[in-house]
Amino acid sequence: MRLDKYLKVSRIIKRRTVANEACDAGRVSVNGKPAKAGLEIKAGDIIEIKFGNNITKVEVLSVKEQVKKDEASALYKSLE
Repeated sequence: MRLDKYLKVSRIIKRRTVANEACDAGRVSVNGKPAKAGLEIKAGDIIEIKFGNNITKVEVLSVKEQVKKDEASALYKSLE
């Protein structure tokens, strides 16, 4: 699954366009490397997102095309 879509489905970022813009601006890295929106995400990847002064770091546990709102947080594990 594409990085921007994963961020939306997992509800880490609310909208796919916002996720796409964050990737284009270089605020998202996967496994320590800057990531483009089209990067394929798989279980075990570490995603780091910079929101202003805040840094959100999560580990991908599973990748699903659709999940319910209350199950979205089960797709990842926060590392901070």
